[in-house]
This record gives sequence, C-alpha cells and structure tokens, in this order.
Amino acid sequence: MKKLSNLILPALIGAVASARSMTPMATLSAARLLGTRTPGQLLLLDRPLFRNGALAMGVAELFGDKMKSAPDRTVFLGLLARVVSAGIAGAALAPRGRERVGAFVAITTAVPLAYVTLASRKHEMARIGQTRSGLIEDALVVAAGVAVVALAVRPKNAR
Repeated sequence: MKKLSNLILPALIGAVASARSMTPMATLSAARLLGTRTPGQLLLLDRPLFRNGALAMGVAELFGDKMKSAPDRTVFLGLLARVVSAGIAGAALAPRGRERVGAFVAITTAVPLAYVTLASRKHEMARIGQTRSGLIEDALVVAAGVAVVALAVRPKNAR
C-alpha cells in the first residue's frame, strides 16, 4: 500500500495538467526558485532557460485560455503538452528511483481527465461565460497545483 500512496502526488499533478497543461511545470519552477527540492529528479527545470520558460508559459496559458480562439485542450497539441508537462512533473513528485512510474501515473491521469475537465468547462461556459468560467477554473487549478507541489517539496538543505 505504501508504494501506491507514494504515487498519489504524481496522480494529483496529472489531474492539474488535465485542466492547465503548463501549471505543473510552472509551479515546480516557482518552487525551485524558492529554494526547494523535489523527491524525484528535476534536471530539466534546473536549467534557467527551461525554468523561466515554464513560468512564462504557465502565465501565458492563463491569459490565452480566455481567448475565443483558444483550442480545446483535447486537440493533439493540447494533449501532447499535457503528456510532456504531466510526465516531467509526475517524475519530479515521485519518490527517487520511481520517476518513470510517477511520470506514467501522471500522464495516465492527465489525458483521460482532459476530456472530463473540458466537458465541465464547456458546461460552465454555457452557464456563466468563457472568461468567468476560465477564471474560476484557473483559481481552482493553480491552487491545486500549488498545494500538490507544496506537499512534495522540501528546502534544498533538508534531508
């Protein structure tokens, strides 16, 4: 049972990626900038170009999602972004040595849930509009991403 419970955080970050593809990497990048470390390896986001790029893309996605021309999250590139982001974040939040399993769990959570979160968003868009539903979804997803990452990270000098 302990092995399964170690993979809850990768599953949760996959759920975050289902709604906002860049939020998992952006929250991990922000946590890294604050001087924390993850259980699993996070080599890519330790490079300033990727870390800063992930933060910028996370912010840009929050704005871009409100545009009328924003594509559904289930188009090929949207799903691909979720696979990459969830995989990287899932690996980082998995216990050391189980990064591949963490990536797999996050991806297999993110992709099917993308269809569920899209259906929910479309329902809310019809009810309260694109911008308002997007802002509410943003608040929920970013808060969830921050909470999941906060549960996993520790200061770099902690054992």
